Amino acid sequence: MMQRESTLLLQTYERFPVLFKRGEGVYLYDESNRKYLDFLSGIGVNALGYAHPAITKTIAEQAASLVHVSNLFYHEYQAQLAELLTAKSGLDRAFFCNSGTEAWEGALKLARAYARHVANGAKPKTRLLVMENSFHGRTFGSLATTGQKKYRAPFAPLLPGVTFVRFNDVADLKKKFNDTVCAIGMETVQGEGGIRPVSQEFIAAARELTERAKAALILDEIQCGLGRTGRYFAYQHYGVRPDIVTLAKPIAAGLPLGAILTTNEIAGSLHPGMHGTTFGGGPLACAVAVACMRELDSANLVQHAAELGAYFRDRLTALQAKHAVIKEVRGLGLMIGVELTSDGLAKSIVAKMLERGIITNRTNNNVLRFLPPYLVTSEHVDQVCSALDEVLSMETAAHLQKDSHD
Repeated sequence: MMQRESTLLLQTYERFPVLFKRGEGVYLYDESNRKYLDFLSGIGVNALGYAHPAITKTIAEQAASLVHVSNLFYHEYQAQLAELLTAKSGLDRAFFCNSGTEAWEGALKLARAYARHVANGAKPKTRLLVMENSFHGRTFGSLATTGQKKYRAPFAPLLPGVTFVRFNDVADLKKKFNDTVCAIGMETVQGEGGIRPVSQEFIAAARELTERAKAALILDEIQCGLGRTGRYFAYQHYGVRPDIVTLAKPIAAGLPLGAILTTNEIAGSLHPGMHGTTFGGGPLACAVAVACMRELDSANLVQHAAELGAYFRDRLTALQAKHAVIKEVRGLGLMIGVELTSDGLAKSIVAKMLERGIITNRTNNNVLRFLPPYLVTSEHVDQVCSALDEVLSMETAAHLQKDSHD
């Protein structure tokens, strides 16, 4: 398989030499039936784990009746899903697409359309303030607003009118905000940037600036939304309501689906023909998303994510006291980052954990990222922390020995 892919696929991923065949609960199984405890969940996608009975039942039933229908017609699940999402978010309307980056692209268009609408014939505001160290996706608008040069540089020039602000720096935000800005956009918790939650002061300042100027506050909750942080939406930790929110990863339990949520006021700036999608919001993906959200409620999984996340962070903080190579433990709910002292150490530890049958990864080079399914238990957390303790001890000793030889 590795050889075939090397000659047939674009080489865009650094894959681990593991071929997975099936999953069950919080575990994946490779071609030799070896079991792996998954604390990455497909990068935050498989919130309900693998082969969840509510999801497999919905997929089978819906696939047997209707997989796709054009958005020129109705089906029964878009409105159901929109009703659930708006009730949980405090927002008014939804648009469904295929992915997180497509949702972010749509949010940028919506902000520009709203700015043109409120300009009422005058020159509209067009500038976008976004965050350093951010990540919003791989398409051109998303790349242009991603605050990491390594992603942008190979594809420049990108969308103009973008200014980067230092994340959580209120003074820098106020300095760069003026009457040409149509929107402030940020991840409520930076994911690829190293699991960094926004500060209360910063998000409050962004909300105040945008409200006063009739600009949009856009929150990217593609990775941190839908229960991941112990609330349905991460912004609910802060008592702030945004104008536009983007969602994706866990929304349809592994099927491709993204969403934009917004207010009636913002939504009024779009009319038929200004935006659309061929596959987004199809009956199969939306039916599964409805089942997924109902399961989150019936099994009380959002509260469970809050409780297990607190327990997990406590265990990791105890490891920090023991291992000097851990610089910081941070995150919300079951979205947790462990910052280490070096990139090489983080890379090595991810590989050593995989050897022990535990899946995690690293983000921002030196941060171990944990995004387990919401179904994990304290016993699973203990298993991961014990393995991490062992690996940290071994790797730290190996690095010290190497340094002494050097």
